[in-house]
Amino acid sequence: QVEFVESGGGLVRPGGSLRLSCAAPGFAFSEAIMSWYRQVQGQAREWVATIVPGGDTRYTDSVKGRFTIYRDVASNTAVYLQMDNLKPEDTAVYYCQAYGSTTWGQGTQVTVSS
Repeated sequence: QVEFVESGGGLVRPGGSLRLSCAAPGFAFSEAIMSWYRQVQGQAREWVATIVPGGDTRYTDSVKGRFTIYRDVASNTAVYLQMDNLKPEDTAVYYCQAYGSTTWGQGTQVTVSS
């Protein structure tokens, strides 16, 4: 089982932007269905976005128009989540995951606060 490493989180003001990265050495991102999830402490993990091998993407309604999931096409070494116009309700630990995998990385904390 591959364990992904998430990074790029931090503290940002409402309206700000962050780009999250998801990496795993040797993993073929272009061949996988990759998703981002987020979890607020004490709550269930929530699906955020998915990208499939053909490049199609899907988003949960609350982030549509603000978040973009995409791959590093040139190097095939990472998947990203570009988050714009962040809101306080986006505060959570963010995780990436490949379809069919059951392991989770450490996640990266995103905090949106003034």
